[in-house]
Amino acid sequence: MTKKGQIRQNYESFDGIGLRTLVNLPFLGAILRMAITLVSTSQVKKIAPDVVSYHRTELAVILSLYGRMVAAGEWRDYGISSLREVAIFSIFRHTAENPVYRIEKRPKLAKKQGIYCVIAMNGQVLKRGRDLKTVLAVLERKMIRAVSG
Repeated sequence: MTKKGQIRQNYESFDGIGLRTLVNLPFLGAILRMAITLVSTSQVKKIAPDVVSYHRTELAVILSLYGRMVAAGEWRDYGISSLREVAIFSIFRHTAENPVYRIEKRPKLAKKQGIYCVIAMNGQVLKRGRDLKTVLAVLERKMIRAVSG
């Protein structure tokens, strides 16, 4: 018999991830039964996020290029989409048209073709890779033009 306010453990089991304990809690003359599982954070698998989004450092790199292109008069507007499997940064020349370029982030392709991808208006993949700056270099080249003097 336990005193009022004490917890009595019935059994413990280890399932490889955590320690599961069934406890009896005396409460207002009745006994509440509850299972408590203690989980070690070192053994828990990381769960993928519900949506893919750009990190602040990634956005800084993209917006730096975007700012230079706006100053040059090439681009006018942008849109960001965060979906389940892909995050998309769309670049528009005019507000009410299809995007000129899309910068996509697909984490599932990180070990295969690279996490980042630049896609043109016609759907052609201009560049893929693991490093965002090298992938965006294809858009930097579009900014360089010959100046006749």
